[in-house]
Amino acid sequence: MRVRILLDECLPKRLKGDLVGYDARTVPEMGWASKRNGELLTLAETQFDVFLTVYRNLSFQQNIGRFKIAVVVIVAKSNKRTDLQPLIKDVLAALPTAIPGHVTKVGA
Repeated sequence: MRVRILLDECLPKRLKGDLVGYDARTVPEMGWASKRNGELLTLAETQFDVFLTVYRNLSFQQNIGRFKIAVVVIVAKSNKRTDLQPLIKDVLAALPTAIPGHVTKVGA
């Protein structure tokens, strides 16, 4: 079974092409743009295994443990693809061990 990844709308949509071997979709592709984080995670947990974001405060605003989806936060200088791409190898390494209901941080 392929891991299904939802990319937050704050991430560049072209980043999904860097997630080779994974089924990746963006929030806008799913028609979920502008959803608040709690509602977004509730929708995402029904169709995805991992939520990928750069939003570092998510775990302070949401009780991630109540969701059946893993959250991977990319810690980068910005959300520009040029700052995110060097961290993709670390993201790819973290995906197989990401645990639903937990936050995994990747990067600086």
